[in-house]
Amino acid sequence: MFLYPKQYLDLIVCKQVRSLMSGRKGKGASVGRLLSYATSGGPKKPNYPLDDRSLYQCGGPKRRSHPRVSLAWVIVLLAVILPATAQSADNQNPPAQIFVTSDVCLACHNNLVTESGLDVSIGSNWQSSLMAHSSRDPYWQASVRRETLAHPSAKDSIEDECSACHMPMARYGSKIRNRHGSVFVYLPILPARGAASQLAADGVSCAMCHQIREDKLGSEESFTAGFVVDSTTPLGRRPIFGPYDIDRGRSRIMQSASRMEPTMGSHVQDSTLCASCHTLYTHTRGPDGEVLGTLPEQVPYLEWKHSAYEGSDSCQSCHMPLLTDKMHISSVMGQLRENFSRHVFRGGNFFMPKIFNRYRNELGVSALSQDLTLASKETENHLKTKTARIAFAHVENSSDTLTADVTVTNLAGHKLPTAYPSRRAWIRFKVSDAQGRTVFESGRVNPNGSIRGNINDEDAERFEKHHDQIHSTDQVQIYEAIMATPDGHVTTGLIEAIRFIKDNRILPKGFEKTTAAADVMVHGQAADDANFKGAGDTIRYRILVDPNRGPFNIRAELMYQPIAFRWAQNLKLEQAKEIDRFVAYYNAMSGQSWTVLASASTIVR
Repeated sequence: MFLYPKQYLDLIVCKQVRSLMSGRKGKGASVGRLLSYATSGGPKKPNYPLDDRSLYQCGGPKRRSHPRVSLAWVIVLLAVILPATAQSADNQNPPAQIFVTSDVCLACHNNLVTESGLDVSIGSNWQSSLMAHSSRDPYWQASVRRETLAHPSAKDSIEDECSACHMPMARYGSKIRNRHGSVFVYLPILPARGAASQLAADGVSCAMCHQIREDKLGSEESFTAGFVVDSTTPLGRRPIFGPYDIDRGRSRIMQSASRMEPTMGSHVQDSTLCASCHTLYTHTRGPDGEVLGTLPEQVPYLEWKHSAYEGSDSCQSCHMPLLTDKMHISSVMGQLRENFSRHVFRGGNFFMPKIFNRYRNELGVSALSQDLTLASKETENHLKTKTARIAFAHVENSSDTLTADVTVTNLAGHKLPTAYPSRRAWIRFKVSDAQGRTVFESGRVNPNGSIRGNINDEDAERFEKHHDQIHSTDQVQIYEAIMATPDGHVTTGLIEAIRFIKDNRILPKGFEKTTAAADVMVHGQAADDANFKGAGDTIRYRILVDPNRGPFNIRAELMYQPIAFRWAQNLKLEQAKEIDRFVAYYNAMSGQSWTVLASASTIVR
């Protein structure tokens, strides 16, 4: 017999059941008749067998026998009970009734396992992703709090701007009602305090991405959460887009369950959909909150547009990889489909799932611990196998000087690293003698997450320049974006930053420096480095050595850190509980904040 998942048998469901029973038609009614009233539009005298467990566990009548269950009608019942829980008014900011929470979708789009045993459940894959945790992200919460404290007169605008992609459903509900989106009114995430709070907690959810229309996608107007969602068609008739044509029978089941009508929309597999939030411009503000300009905070889509990958590889092809075999997209009457996209959303942050797992109770995390662990491992494996290579182009030992040319190749379709500018990659270069003793080392990472020799980790007012040659241990080749305020001060504050004074993040294949638009151009010494070009960089190390200590073992590693030391520590410029909490998390787990993307070694005699 089919059993409802535990999360459905909660007080909300019981409240709905008791409401049915207390009504004029529900008093003393049988299980079948109660379910008939619940499933609006169903037969008045149903002759189909239904599951009565939720009714009985909530105080309803008990059927004497347990007939077989029609899954389709179970889904219909869930559809009527559960979506209603997301439509009650929120005391703070009632959203328009255009979204439902993910549990409605997960009822059917879970329990999907390939013949080889791979779990490709859309629901559980998404639940362990950063998309599902966008509103729970403690680094984001701390960063927004820092910005609002630094610019109090622009607090409402900052929260609106920052909630657009991290709490998109709650914020869109505010937008169409001509209100600012909020952040801190919905925190802490649990317990949810109303419909808008539930939508905020759901992060970047099913009903968000799959309701985005094709209108304007790819245009400047669509960037910075400028996507379009139908805000007039009521639930029950709202289109929800997917890459497949759905027959009428299955369409009616999904419509009953989600109160949305599945509609063919190939744009959900197009890079322009991702670009609406991953092409992000922030407003630079002055001391009184006035807008001074804009900063291209993160523009991986535009980087991709300027690479050799446009037209051949989409965002989804890497971040939502396709299965090679046909697969059901639903566990309820699902059809075998080609080009099934895994909803893993693997990106560049393996560190945050570890934080979610360790501090799950404080952050209101509901994803299973093993799923978060797997998400972190799969992300790290993707980074190590698909993003970069490092190699020795030339090595020479002449008298007392060892020379090594190290080449780094970017395999990604955008800069490496890309997106949020807290991310950095760097080369750790180490020379050891015949006894294994260190002769030279550049780029060693400290236990606290800082890089030894990096000026910016030592002094927030300075930064490490781009190098074409390194000869000292206090020089490090760091691939990063460094921002500056209008008066030229180095900063990690997005709202006070107006430009990049260094951007030597490794370029993708086909990226031409001389023709790059201003928003994706190279900044700093790398712009004039002939060895820094599309697909990679070559840097020369010249090291003084004692030839009597050879042969020498040389090892080069490309390191990566999604949240750089300075970006975490600079949060402490303001004081707030969200800031103190995240900095404490970072300090406690800094040893897990970095990884090795690629490595190479050789012996020189």
